Amino acid sequence: MAGMGAGEAIVATAHAAFLVVGLVLIRVDILEHRLPDRIVLPSAIGLTALLAVAAAMAGDLQPAGRAALGGLTLMGLYLALRAAHPAGLGGGDVKLAALVGVFLGWHGWMPLVVGAGAAFVLGAAFATVMMLAGRAGRDTHIAFGPWMIVGAWAALLVT
Repeated sequence: MAGMGAGEAIVATAHAAFLVVGLVLIRVDILEHRLPDRIVLPSAIGLTALLAVAAAMAGDLQPAGRAALGGLTLMGLYLALRAAHPAGLGGGDVKLAALVGVFLGWHGWMPLVVGAGAAFVLGAAFATVMMLAGRAGRDTHIAFGPWMIVGAWAALLVT
């Protein structure tokens, strides 16, 4: 991280942490169909804190405020979806939405919208392929956390 300011190094660290946590959560969700609170919640709090410190060091709190609002907004959307169809999303997905929302919100509203949408498009595409291949049916539970995380990274690539 040579040549980077302290705030930029903190943002880079936050991204690296989101990558590592994301990979762990993808593995756990695929294998166990759960997103452990002991990983998701501290990660959301830690990411929010890191980004707030980076914003304060840069003298511009707007990205940190947008990140916090992004986390609350995406979590609220997932909470509404879970309330409307409890079998469709798990509580871990709702909590992961806060983490993903903070991460994408830091980058802007467009990455947040694209990342949120990408999760559903990628998840649906995967489910369709699995059904066409005869490996899943209408009642098959498919881990959604991986698509939320992959969708977040995809959003950063295309926005």
